[in-house]
Amino acid sequence: MTLAVFRLNGDLLTAGDALVDDLGLTSARWQVLGAVALSPVPLPVAHIARNMGLTRQAVQRVVDDLHEVGFVRIDPNPHHRRAHLVALTGPGETAYRHAIARKDVWFDDLCAGLDPQAIAAAAALLREIQRRIGETAQDDRSIPPKPMRGRDVP
Repeated sequence: MTLAVFRLNGDLLTAGDALVDDLGLTSARWQVLGAVALSPVPLPVAHIARNMGLTRQAVQRVVDDLHEVGFVRIDPNPHHRRAHLVALTGPGETAYRHAIARKDVWFDDLCAGLDPQAIAAAAALLREIQRRIGETAQDDRSIPPKPMRGRDVP
């Protein structure tokens, strides 16, 4: 199942890239833009990364790209001198709205003829697996050790 999810993720990223390319977005930009758009307040990059389950460095690179094209602005943070706040701009909000509208049409077409209950069950299953992974990430003992290779072998 893990391999199927990895393949699905790759296919979703490829499809997402094609869907929003002319909007100046990639799947990565779209994801971060969505995190900013859906937050009720501007957030520092570290909080965006934590909310998305990504590294701060990866999100920072995408935020820099989004800032360069004018989709987000970087504001001072009154609570932390170095952790600036990321906020949506007008063009960023427009790009995000267009991306979501396209996604809605694309996904409706993709799922046409599929059982809505099966879709809901699949989504629930993925959320439960994600929740369990989150729990195991907090308890390193539940993650199997990596196999030893090369110089690591005693």
